[in-house]
Amino acid sequence: MRRAWRWLAAAALTATGLHSLGCEAVRRGANPEVPIWANRPSWSMDVTYRVKILAPSRAEGEPYERGRAELDVVNRRVYIGSSDHGMYALSAEDGSIHWRFETLGPVQCEALYDAGEDVVYFGSNDGALYKVRASDGKLLWRFMTNAEVAEQPVLDSGLLFVVNANDTLVALDPKTGKMRWHQHRPPALGMEVAGYAGPTLWRNKVYMGFSDGTVTAFDKMTGIESWQPVDLSAEAEQSLGDVPTYLDVDTTPVPGTIEAGPAVFVASYEGGVFALDADTGNQIWDNVAPTGVTELYLWEQPAHEQIEGPRVERRRRLIASSGTTGIWALDPETGRDIWHRGLPDGGVSAPVPILGALMVTTTLQGMYLLSPLDGGVIDGIHTGDAFNMPVAAYGTRAYAVTNNGYLLAVRLRPPH
Repeated sequence: MRRAWRWLAAAALTATGLHSLGCEAVRRGANPEVPIWANRPSWSMDVTYRVKILAPSRAEGEPYERGRAELDVVNRRVYIGSSDHGMYALSAEDGSIHWRFETLGPVQCEALYDAGEDVVYFGSNDGALYKVRASDGKLLWRFMTNAEVAEQPVLDSGLLFVVNANDTLVALDPKTGKMRWHQHRPPALGMEVAGYAGPTLWRNKVYMGFSDGTVTAFDKMTGIESWQPVDLSAEAEQSLGDVPTYLDVDTTPVPGTIEAGPAVFVASYEGGVFALDADTGNQIWDNVAPTGVTELYLWEQPAHEQIEGPRVERRRRLIASSGTTGIWALDPETGRDIWHRGLPDGGVSAPVPILGALMVTTTLQGMYLLSPLDGGVIDGIHTGDAFNMPVAAYGTRAYAVTNNGYLLAVRLRPPH
């Protein structure tokens, strides 16, 4: 079964896109052929360190790093997987390595840190899910799923939920690693986009999207279907007038309450973005324009008073990230477009919220800070590195590993 990578080349930006705005080379380790731009929009971002972390075996691995870092704020650690088959625990202060755990395949999975037990859960392309001690990386148990595990596990109500690339959802006992229940859907025939949806736990259900184009809700304790699978590929066929090439629902469902009631937001790769009733699966709205969507995020700004000017009411944006059509902001209530931005050459990562803004990495143009309100660029820096990995952010700090194996720590400040 062939898969086409979700990071797809995109058309060059227009004058309103990211490429038309300035950026600056990082002082240390920047590509000398990249000019040092003088027209930084706001000087809000600053690279605090850039540290090479990957093992020498990295030269024989995959030429990219995908799995976002997991942050342990109390102990000031960064847990991050790599294409050199390792899971790393690093110091958030300077990037030094506390420990490294070796697996049998690349680790392109976002880890899950559980402060209650002080443990780390993560998957590997070797098909296994691992539980290790966070203090020293000692293995506690290993569960074989028999397919790549690249989505972050979820811990909820005493169960650990994990999905693999073979459209299998598994609920485990986190103490022992024993399986409680599982659900599997036969993958679709033909082409699929690489990557898949992770599980979302909400309202005592597990919401999942599958590569055959369906979205389903399961009872989280028993695994029994809570509502019949919703076939978004059929919706895509109706809007396209033909059977879609890619059936995938690769977006992890996003929960939210709107005027129509509790809803989950999902996207079909070729069919657009949908809002479904969280209790029944019935469609609330759809928007067929944002195709190629692989990431969704519900951004919210609470109502607040201003020192000068009128009171600002609550604002919400459903941010949809596509490797083919760009970044979209939709109204969660109706699905209508609020703004749309194209992509820089080569593609862009999923947007990550930080200090009320959205931060993205790019394969060719460095890092950017965007406004959720209109998609405008707040700041941008050219690091001389290529990224496939979204940042992990907390407070004023953000972390990501470049495709050539450097951990970058970025500090954000109020715009000048």
